[in-house]
Amino acid sequence: MEKKDSPKSPLTYRDAGVDIDAGDALVSTIKPFAKKTMRAGANPDLGGFGGLFDLKAAGFKDPILVAATDGVGTKLELAQQANMHHGLGIDLVAMCANDILAQGAMPLFFLDYFATGHLAPKVAAEIIEGIADGCVEARCALIGGETAEMPGIYPAGSYDLAGFCVGAAERGTLLRKDQVSEGDKVIALASSGVHANGFSLVRKLIERDDLKLMAPAPFAPSVSLAEALLAPTRIYTDAVKAALAAGRVTSVSHITGGGLIENPPRVYGDNLAMRLDMTARPAPALFKWLKQEAALSDFELARTFNCGIGLLITTPAKDSEKVLAAIDATGEPCWLVGEISARTEDAIHLDKFTQAFS
Repeated sequence: MEKKDSPKSPLTYRDAGVDIDAGDALVSTIKPFAKKTMRAGANPDLGGFGGLFDLKAAGFKDPILVAATDGVGTKLELAQQANMHHGLGIDLVAMCANDILAQGAMPLFFLDYFATGHLAPKVAAEIIEGIADGCVEARCALIGGETAEMPGIYPAGSYDLAGFCVGAAERGTLLRKDQVSEGDKVIALASSGVHANGFSLVRKLIERDDLKLMAPAPFAPSVSLAEALLAPTRIYTDAVKAALAAGRVTSVSHITGGGLIENPPRVYGDNLAMRLDMTARPAPALFKWLKQEAALSDFELARTFNCGIGLLITTPAKDSEKVLAAIDATGEPCWLVGEISARTEDAIHLDKFTQAFS
């Protein structure tokens, strides 16, 4: 006797783990965040199939576009453990916008990608509000994004982030390697902490030594270890804009992955070297602690972390004082840290590094 198939239960997208209603509610929640990032040339209304930006309305005559994309690495894991999400949004914008600035361009607009196994609207809204706050700091508009709920790809409670930024500069004004010359002075701009690089090592250290994220930071007892490590990345738009207006800037180097070893040589020729005096300003206690706690060599510390310097700007000696003063006037901590010299061996010299981080 032929067996009849049993009737199948109806399935919905919600049964599969995707809540369209929650996604729609999130879009409504974050619309005000996008609106506060409004700038000339942008239409930050969300919900269309694409974001629009009018370069002419932004004041450009013959622009070259510059694009950057990045994430925040395994800082995500630490933020999820500590249940501190807002700063990651700022980090996401900073990692992209600061790369735009390193070309001598200004950030114009930003888009984000947020992917999760199960949409937690409160967490998502906290992150996207952070992204909007980062866009306000970067002077760019949040004109769109994607929220992807993907059960089976991401575990419940976890998420991933990616950011995309586009900037512009007038033709002929972008920074080039051949503009840097021997004798140029180097100006350092302070980082706010670890920023968003080196967290795989930080997390390994926390796990190995069983450190408590909510306990007072050993190097800054007034805040928790989580607060100190998760401090959002600084965004340098105002400082770089002021520097470019004040005098001749020959290069901008964003100190990200690869630290002070690999990033500076990206902006000058193979015949030049950069020499930095690491005692020109007291080293942050955070990096001294990391060096001691993880027993890092000087080289490993300098190649993994920014060591307290988030951005380096080079300028001819005759312009250095006015460029420094212009940056200082924006409220960004800055100092003369070194100069460009002819290369004999290494591309970067970190003078008195051991003394600075002892």
